[in-house]
Amino acid sequence: MSTKIELGKSGLFVNPIGLGTNAVGGHNLFKNLEDETGRELVRTGLSQGINFLDTAFIYGPEHSEVLVGEVVKEVGSREDLVIATKAAHRFEGEEIKIDNSPAFLKQSVDDALRRLQTDYIDLFYIHFPDEHTPKDEAVGALKELKDAGKIRSIGVSNFSLDQLKEANKDGHVDVLQGEYNLFTRDAESDVLPYIVENNLSFIPYFPLAAGLLGGKYTKDSKFDDLRANHPLFKGDAFERNLEKVESLKEIASSKGVETAHVALAWYLQQDGIDALIPGAKRPDQVSNNLKTLDVTLTPEEWKAIDQIFKG
Repeated sequence: MSTKIELGKSGLFVNPIGLGTNAVGGHNLFKNLEDETGRELVRTGLSQGINFLDTAFIYGPEHSEVLVGEVVKEVGSREDLVIATKAAHRFEGEEIKIDNSPAFLKQSVDDALRRLQTDYIDLFYIHFPDEHTPKDEAVGALKELKDAGKIRSIGVSNFSLDQLKEANKDGHVDVLQGEYNLFTRDAESDVLPYIVENNLSFIPYFPLAAGLLGGKYTKDSKFDDLRANHPLFKGDAFERNLEKVESLKEIASSKGVETAHVALAWYLQQDGIDALIPGAKRPDQVSNNLKTLDVTLTPEEWKAIDQIFKG
């Protein structure tokens, strides 16, 4: 098992392969999810050395946090785990508002602590930026909660570079989570240089591009979930993306490993990216993700992959 590494300057040490739990109780995100399967995903990860669990209020909503909390309590060893969760979504009837106000964030942390059945949250993110709250004020509220021992570190998610700079004006932000994968690389030109310069940690979500980088799809594959309307999976773009994945598969085959492991290993060899949180819908996928830690890319392989997906 890999040596644990620190997320930036957060003081949190994690296995570089964590578990994203949007399919653990995320009934509003995926069809036909079973709660017990979700619990088993978490049990499998914890039993095989994963110590970094990433959840959020909106997964379910609320239900992912509940299931994660149940398994953590069942397994014990809370002090060995790093639990991350997020909030920003506020329901007004059927409508969802994004809220970063200090009062809302403080209430969200208390609510998450209850659902997770824990006394503290290791990493708490503002899940999305709202339009009105000054970002340093929002982070300031989380700093108060950190000082009170309710959270151990502060993250922001889906923030632009300007929003990140405002949020980190007083140096309290530890982690940025944002969309990044071999197909979606905007972060390389803006947030990643800032992350490295300021010793933060960048955690990509959708690292496997909703499964596309796993190398299992063909042009005839059909989707009935969030992928159905995602630009990566539509029309001619989908076919071009599959061609790039074929090139990635050739590199993986030459190393005797799976395509997904090569993609994940590529991220981990970048400055500023300390850990990944690939999701899973089956326990064997959780186990399989951990094989990434056995893959090392040569500088030539890393550059070849870089060029495939820049083309």
